[in-house]
Amino acid sequence: MLDRVAIGLLATGLVCWATGVLPSGQAGDAMTRIAPLLAFLGTVIVLAELTSRAEVFDVVAARVARAGRGSYPLLFLLCVAFASVTTIALNLDTTAVLLTPVMLALASRLRIAAVPLAMTTVWLANTASLLLPVSNLTNLLAADRVALSPLGLAGRMWAPQLAAIAVTMACLWGFYWRRGRRTADQGPEAPAERTAVPTGGPGATRAEDLRPGSADRYDLPAPHRPTDPVLFRACALACGGFLLAILVADVELWIASATAAAVAVVAFAARDRSALRPSLIPWRLLIMVPGMFLVVETVNANGLHDLLAAAVGHDGGIGGMFRAAAVGAGLSNVLNNLPVYLAGEAAVPSGNHAQLLALLVGTNAGPVITPWASLATLLWYERCHAYGVRVPVARLMATGAVLAVTAVTTSVAVLAVTG
Repeated sequence: MLDRVAIGLLATGLVCWATGVLPSGQAGDAMTRIAPLLAFLGTVIVLAELTSRAEVFDVVAARVARAGRGSYPLLFLLCVAFASVTTIALNLDTTAVLLTPVMLALASRLRIAAVPLAMTTVWLANTASLLLPVSNLTNLLAADRVALSPLGLAGRMWAPQLAAIAVTMACLWGFYWRRGRRTADQGPEAPAERTAVPTGGPGATRAEDLRPGSADRYDLPAPHRPTDPVLFRACALACGGFLLAILVADVELWIASATAAAVAVVAFAARDRSALRPSLIPWRLLIMVPGMFLVVETVNANGLHDLLAAAVGHDGGIGGMFRAAAVGAGLSNVLNNLPVYLAGEAAVPSGNHAQLLALLVGTNAGPVITPWASLATLLWYERCHAYGVRVPVARLMATGAVLAVTAVTTSVAVLAVTG
């Protein structure tokens, strides 16, 4: 499915350019603007794929599970933290592509229901993507427009980000994690909730801590030891250096991700060359993103800009902020958040920085209703399908609508207050 979508988008964009429906000047400007984004996206996915192959995520997931000590509520908090940090530090598409299978494998290993873990991943992949430029491609565009450094963007968005995560946690617990909801809509192969069994070792759950038949306990897994400790340490250090570079040093994001990916590639070239295959390169994303930009530029050049400008308005105050966020969230679920942000950015008056950031909140935290609302959600949905985990679309959309409205409204209100 994704292959056809990616190729179709690029082909449509190229036809629009070749036929003159999209002026060459606008097409060239769009491609120049997204070139660093493509370099970043390609290299950070390679870094994340090799990091996963080195079992860094598996080690962390096993530690998260053991840190939960067999308690569902504590596991919930740890999974929220894991998904949030991964999204903030490595970007939402990485969370969708790599953390989803880790979470599903964790569910299988613990013999617990998979859907709560899967929903934690996809919702936080979107709602936890407000803090840093690296967290979302839209953030890169917004930070450039309002001239904010990574730390500057974090300083402006930390409070809305906390609000979005808090609302997401409430919705996750109410809809998917609380007792009685954990096994709903899981499919025939889904396990029932179990009583934990002590596994021994440091931090193991004691038998006297367990109540027979408790629905708030799960089995503890054994610690995960990486197959190749050298590769594990090399990729862990590469990820750490990447984060340090983007947070502390004044380094272009694509340069930082390319350098970290190069470290991982060199390590695998020395230890496991079989992992260095062409499929590491996310070609689907690298043709889908330019296609999206070309298509939206075409629509923008033929009337969308005027419609969005009228919908967003010119009010830089709190009313204009809520309008921009609502337009961004609504259209993202109809189309896709990346082209919607690009078109919406052009419609927001250049001096209305708060309104632009509100649009960013809408296009980041709002695309949780339809499976195509963000690329991360689409990637997540296909990965779940490949693992045999079924999330009914009706339930996904109904619960996602509640999250979208509450998360966007709360985050924009906090943005207005802290601004």
